[in-house]
Amino acid sequence: MIEIEQIIKPFHELTPDQLYSILQLRSEVFVMEQHCVYQDMDNKDQQSMHLMLYSAHKLVAYSRLLPPGLYYSEASFGRIITSKSIRKEGVGKVLVKEAIENIYQLFGKQAIRIGAQYYLFNFYASFGFKKAGDIYLEDGIEHIEMVKD
Repeated sequence: MIEIEQIIKPFHELTPDQLYSILQLRSEVFVMEQHCVYQDMDNKDQQSMHLMLYSAHKLVAYSRLLPPGLYYSEASFGRIITSKSIRKEGVGKVLVKEAIENIYQLFGKQAIRIGAQYYLFNFYASFGFKKAGDIYLEDGIEHIEMVKD
């Protein structure tokens, strides 16, 4: 496992370099790799917490944590990404574990609802998430709502 440094901040405390790195990684993974043409900046970033994982001073994984009521009635996390350079190193598991723990610390221990890419269903199920709806298409990719009680 590579050495990871975690930083979590609200939007207004992000440095310009941190914000640039976040948007660059989101574009690299969602737009370039997954060929999704979509509006990434959706006015939820400003009210979210931003969980960044760094290795050797480079952003390698990221998630935004959304308070209850911003997207779902429950707390949520999204924009889950790991850099292609560190995949298969276990960093994705660290990211989801930290996202869950930080949501509990920030918003209290409560249900968490996510809109997961369907091919990652078993990955999220390994953290206790359960199916909470039918498969749907979002930006041309199959998704499914999942909830962790």
